[in-house]
Amino acid sequence: MKDIGKIDAPGAWQPGAFDDHVDTLLWTRTGEGLLDRLCAEFLRRGAHPGRSVVLLPYAQLLPWVTRWWVMRYPDSFAPRFETTMNWTASVGNFRAGPIDISFDVARDALTARALLRKAGFSTHQDALADLLVQAAHQLAPLAAARSREERGNWAQTARSQSAVGMEAPALALEAGVYQIAVEWAALSSYATDAIFQPTLRDTLDCLVFVQGFTVDPLGAALLPVWGEKLSVLKLLLPCGSHDRPSGASVLQSTISCHACRDSEDEAQRSAACVLQHVAAGRFPVALVSTDRALTRRVRAMLEESALRIRDENGWKLSTVRAGAGVMGLLRAAAWNASTDTVLNWMKSAPIFAAPVAALEMALRREPVRDWRDVGNVAGQRSIGPGVDTVVQVNALWETLRSRRTLAQWLDALRHALEACGMWDPLLADAAGGAVVGALLLSPAVVPERDDLLAQALWAQQRLDLTEFTAWVNQALEEASYKPAYPDSEQVVILPLSQLLGRPFAAVVLAGCDEVRLNACPEPPGNWTTAQRVALGLPSRETVQGILLAAWNHALQAPAVDVLWRTGDDGGEPLMPSALVQIAQLDIEIPAPNNDPRVVRSITPMPLRAPSPNGALLPPPFLSASAYEDLRQCPYRFFALRQLGLRSVDELDVEVGKRDFGVWLHAVLKQFHEIPAAAIGLQLRREALDDAAQATTVSMHLAEGEFLPFAAAWPKVREGYLEWLSEHEAAGAAFALAETSHSQSLGAVTLVGRIDRTDRLPDGTPLVLDYKTEPVDKTRLRTKEPLEDTQIVFYAALLPNDTLQGAYVNVGEREGTRSYPQPDLVVARDALVEGILHDMERIARGDPLPALGEGMACDYCQARGLCRKDFWAVV
Repeated sequence: MKDIGKIDAPGAWQPGAFDDHVDTLLWTRTGEGLLDRLCAEFLRRGAHPGRSVVLLPYAQLLPWVTRWWVMRYPDSFAPRFETTMNWTASVGNFRAGPIDISFDVARDALTARALLRKAGFSTHQDALADLLVQAAHQLAPLAAARSREERGNWAQTARSQSAVGMEAPALALEAGVYQIAVEWAALSSYATDAIFQPTLRDTLDCLVFVQGFTVDPLGAALLPVWGEKLSVLKLLLPCGSHDRPSGASVLQSTISCHACRDSEDEAQRSAACVLQHVAAGRFPVALVSTDRALTRRVRAMLEESALRIRDENGWKLSTVRAGAGVMGLLRAAAWNASTDTVLNWMKSAPIFAAPVAALEMALRREPVRDWRDVGNVAGQRSIGPGVDTVVQVNALWETLRSRRTLAQWLDALRHALEACGMWDPLLADAAGGAVVGALLLSPAVVPERDDLLAQALWAQQRLDLTEFTAWVNQALEEASYKPAYPDSEQVVILPLSQLLGRPFAAVVLAGCDEVRLNACPEPPGNWTTAQRVALGLPSRETVQGILLAAWNHALQAPAVDVLWRTGDDGGEPLMPSALVQIAQLDIEIPAPNNDPRVVRSITPMPLRAPSPNGALLPPPFLSASAYEDLRQCPYRFFALRQLGLRSVDELDVEVGKRDFGVWLHAVLKQFHEIPAAAIGLQLRREALDDAAQATTVSMHLAEGEFLPFAAAWPKVREGYLEWLSEHEAAGAAFALAETSHSQSLGAVTLVGRIDRTDRLPDGTPLVLDYKTEPVDKTRLRTKEPLEDTQIVFYAALLPNDTLQGAYVNVGEREGTRSYPQPDLVVARDALVEGILHDMERIARGDPLPALGEGMACDYCQARGLCRKDFWAVV
C-alpha cells in the first residue's frame, strides 16, 4: 500500500546551510538585486538610509528584507521597512470617521444600508448593501491615491464613468448603487491622506515604493508631492519571456508533475512531496494554497509528522471553535431554534455542561423537535429534573430577544457569554481573543467603541436578534485567525502571489487543475469591461497577467512540484490548468513522474468472523422486537440488546411514516376509550376527528410537515370506521388499548405493549396489532405462523390458554383490513419453547455469530460492528 511517508526526527533549522544561497536566490532572480537598487536610489538622491522609508508589497517580506540588509550592510544604518497600510496608519494616526470607508465589511455593510435608505433605496437596502460595499471597496484605492484636494475632480469624472453602459431601465438599481459608491469613496477619508502632506515629505530623505506583481496607483499619485524624493521600484525585474529570467547564473529548477486521481490522492501526494523535500534538507518548503479545502487536508497530514508549519492564510474566525461557540449561542437563542441546536450549544457552555446530559436523555425519550415546545408545561412534566435547566436557558434567551442598537447588542452579547460561562474561556484562548477583538467586546475598547458607534450613520438603528446574528456572522467571516508562527519553520502555507522575493528551497503547487487554477480568472466585482477601462479598475487582461507572472515566478524555485487531479468528486474528468499545459510546451516540463509516496508492504492477517459470548450478560427482560433481533441475527441481539449499543435518535427530523404510526395508535386509543365510540356513525366520525386533533396538538407535530398525512386522514378515517362496523357486527367488542404486560418465563421476563385487545362473543380474547405498512408485508406475516414473532409474542404475554390474534392494516388506498394469524396457540407454544431454548444456549455460552441476510442487514445498526461487508474466504 501507499503511505505519504514520515520524518522520524525533523531536522533543526540550520541557517548556514541555506544562507549560502541567499544571494543567488534573491539577487539573481530580481535582476540587479533589490538591495543594490535601493542603495543606488539613496546615493542618487543623497539620501541617508536612516531617514528613508521603503514600502514593501506585503508584510511577510519585512523580516526577510530586514535580515538581508543586515547581512549585506552590517555596519550601515538601515532604512525603515514598512508596508503601505502599516506606515500610513501610523503616520497619521488614522481613525475612520462616521462616513468613512473602514474596510471592515461588517461595519461598512451597516453604513451601506444607511446610505441606501437616505438615497431612497430603503425597499432594496438589504439586497443592495453587499453590492454597494463591494463596489466602494474597489473604488476606494483609486480615491485614496488622490489627495483631498484632487479627490473632488476624480469624483466628477468617476460619476460619468461609472454610468457607462448602465443606461437600460433594467439596470437602474445597479447604476444607482454605483453612483452611491462613487460619492461614498469621494467623501471618505483615508490613511493615505497623511502622506500627501508636504510636512511629512520634509521629514524624510527618500520614500521608495517597492511594487510586486500588482501596480499600486498610489506610487504615481505621490510624484507631484514628493518629487525627486520618491522612487518606485519593481521587486522583480522582467527578464525574458513571461517574466522568466534566463542566463547561466540562474539556478536550474527541478520541476516534477503529478497527475492525481482525485482530491484525496492529490492531498496525499502533496503531503508526500513536502515530506520528501524536508527529509532531503530542502526547506523551507512553500505550500501554495490554491484550494483551501485541499490545503487543510494536506496540513492535517503534515501535522502528524511534527513539522514546524507557518500558516500565513489562517482560518476564518467563523470556523474556529471560539467563533462557532459565539454563533452557536446566537442561533440557539432564536425563537425557532431546534432542540438539537440548543442542546449542541449547551454542551459548549460551561454552566450547562453537567445538566445537559440528563436533559438530552429525557428529551430523546419523548422527542420534542422545537425548543420553544420544551418550555411549555406539558414538556416540563416529561423531562423531570431538567425543568430547572430549561427555565435557566429560557431566562438567558429573554435577554437576547428585544430590538437594540449595535452598541447595546454588543453589551448584551458579552453579558450572555458571561452568564453561561463562555467569556473567560474565550479570553484564555488565542483564537477566542481574536473573536473578542473582531466583535469589539474587549473591555479596554468599550469607551472608544461606544464613541465610534455613537457617531455612525446607523447609530440609532435598532436590530433584532436575526439581524444582529447576521452582523456577527459577517464580522467573523471577514476576519481571520493566524496561529503564532513557529521559530525556523520548515513549511510555509501561503498564496501564490506571496512567493515573490522570498527564498524558498522548494515549492509545492497543489490544485493546478483547470477549475482551481483558472488561467483566465474573472476580475473582482460586477463592473462591465467598459466601466473598468473608464474607471481604471483592473481588467481581465491585467488580472490574467498578474497570475501568469506569479505562476512563472513560482516555477523558478530550485525544486517545484506541480499537482492536479484528473477527476472531481462527482466523477467528471478534469484537465490540468492551461498554465500547466503552456509551461509543459514552453519550458519542457517533464511528463508526470512516479508517485512520491512510500510503498509499504503489509502482511495479511486474516481474522475470523466475530462470534461473541453473551453468557455474562443474561437479558433480564425480553421484548418482541428484541427476540426478533435474536431470530434474525444473534450478533445484532448481542450488540444492540445485551451491550446496549444503539444509535441516538435525532430530534431535528421531519415527520415521517413512523410518526404517523405513533400518532394513529394514540388517536385510536383515545377514540375507543370514550363513550362516543359506541354511538352512531356521524358522531363516531366527529369523535375520531376530535381525537386526531387533540393527539396532533399533544405530540407537537408541525402543521406543515404533517400536512400530507392530515390530507390522507379523511380516507383513512372512513376506511377504519367501515372496518370497525363490520368487525363489531361479527360480535367483537373493544376491551383494552395500549396496555403493558409482562410474563415470567424461566430466568427471563417477557414484556410488551399490546395495541388493542377485544373480546369475542364466547369471551375469547382477540389480540389486535395495528399496521400502517404495505399490505403485502402484512400478508407475509401471516403466511408462516411459526416464522412470525410480533403477535405471537403478544399472545405469550397473556395468561389465557385459548385466544386469537390478527393484524389490522390501516391504509389509505385499500382501506382498513384485518389479517388473522391462524394457529396462534400452536405458534405461541412453539415460540415459548424456542425462547427457553435460546436463553439456555446464551447462558451456556454458545457463540452469537452474525447470521443475518438480506433486509435483516440492510437497516441493521450493528452492521459496522460485525463488519460482514468485509468478510471474505481466504
